[in-house]
Amino acid sequence: MNAKSFANSAALAPSKVEALKAAAVALVLGFGLVWLAGFAYPESAHDAAHDTRHALSFPCH
Repeated sequence: MNAKSFANSAALAPSKVEALKAAAVALVLGFGLVWLAGFAYPESAHDAAHDTRHALSFPCH
């Protein structure tokens, strides 16, 4: 591997700090979604899923 290709691959590789930041954001968003879904009323959760299915043209009944 020559110096130019090594420099290009090093420039494209994310740093560990950036990867940890992305993982932290994904973790917070994931826990937030689970928390919101856990405390949602059953009919509101059903209606949201039902409307999303119809918006994506996915048959649900």
